[in-house]
Amino acid sequence: MLHFRTEGYQGYAVKYSPFFDNRLAVASSANFGLVGNGRLYILELTPNGIVPAKWFTTQDALYDLAWSEANEHQVLTATGDGSIKLFDSTLNDFPIQNWKEHNREVFSVSWNLVAKDTFCSSSWDGTVRIWSPQRPHSLVTLPTHSCTYSASFSPHSPDILSCVSSDSYLRVYDLRTPASASNHLTLQIPIHAAPASPIPGNPGAPPAACPPSEALTHDWNKYRPSVVAVAGVDRTIRTFDIRAPQQGPQAIMIGHDYAVRRVAWSPHLSNVLLSASYDMTCRAWSDQSPPGVVGDTDLMRSGPSPVMGAELGRMNRHTEFVTGVDWCLFGSEGWCASVGWDESVYVWDVRAVMG
Repeated sequence: MLHFRTEGYQGYAVKYSPFFDNRLAVASSANFGLVGNGRLYILELTPNGIVPAKWFTTQDALYDLAWSEANEHQVLTATGDGSIKLFDSTLNDFPIQNWKEHNREVFSVSWNLVAKDTFCSSSWDGTVRIWSPQRPHSLVTLPTHSCTYSASFSPHSPDILSCVSSDSYLRVYDLRTPASASNHLTLQIPIHAAPASPIPGNPGAPPAACPPSEALTHDWNKYRPSVVAVAGVDRTIRTFDIRAPQQGPQAIMIGHDYAVRRVAWSPHLSNVLLSASYDMTCRAWSDQSPPGVVGDTDLMRSGPSPVMGAELGRMNRHTEFVTGVDWCLFGSEGWCASVGWDESVYVWDVRAVMG
């Protein structure tokens, strides 16, 4: 396990480079993101441990980041002053581009993995915006009318994106549809709707009627184009199949003691995901679906009850809120990085905590 300290700055997000197996970026903030500067770290994994290759200090907190899919040296940041900044690690000091249309904190940014020429952002101002790095203004604005913590393009389509927000909905947009009155909204799934029936044989299961609570994070499955994992304040991770939204959650994973701040599906295994929580742990989970099956309709839950996912292991080296986790795309399956408010970045092997 490797460790790096972001001294004076609390981590909010960590992402592996999609181009290099030994490069990480970390978004961090002074004073826990409440007031003060932010700092973007570009870190290199070397035989001597984790070494900072570059850092950029910003005038406001950084809450999220995304590597460019078009340029291996460029990183987007989501900033507390409502701006989005694009940095180039080969250049000094200043962002090479700056966009500011959001009226409140930008809390997430996500690059389009398919088209590679657009990215999206979400904000506490109740909007999701789509941008091109070649344009000075946003291309599309998608209103959610609710504080939106996480937005992401589908890794399977250049035109489909989703978001989760404080009103407890998972929204899916298709940019190929007419804008009209729906603003490209094609699906709105109530995350905490009562399941069709109680979960049998599980005394720790949530009640049949779950009160709505803020959804903080979500992620698309990398192998199953219709499956999305969602989590947040109620400490429960749920997976949904957007082909059958009326069925409710396909799988439910329970175990965290406090809010789940980040979920990330494995890029190597179709049924494994990682979570990071305010309970100071990262946990690996299985949604109990058959591994390695892509796009089969029989993966949809056939019965009225969601499947109970299984915790595979946990990493508990952090001593404060864990706010970010990401998988390495390269090499042997299982390496990941996590970051938290303890000013710590850890690089570790999920297989080790799974025993």
